[in-house]
Amino acid sequence: MTTGKKLRLGPLPKLESTKMTFACPASLRADLDRYAALHAQTYGEAVDAVTLIPHMLEAFMAGDRGFKKGTATRRAPSKPT
Repeated sequence: MTTGKKLRLGPLPKLESTKMTFACPASLRADLDRYAALHAQTYGEAVDAVTLIPHMLEAFMAGDRGFKKGTATRRAPSKPT
């Protein structure tokens, strides 16, 4: 079932993953659970907050200009010619 609105985080791709544990405030957990429910309603596939978090972080980092600028120079050092 779709709500007619699109979320910033679209349908989730299938990815290889590793396990990571972190602590967050209860209010953030509640927001993540609400987002997961809305995501499931929008895209018709049940997901939980734990599944969404890596995709949200990836989208956040992809949109962070300072992070991209800071890592671009480290990733591709210029080769002397």
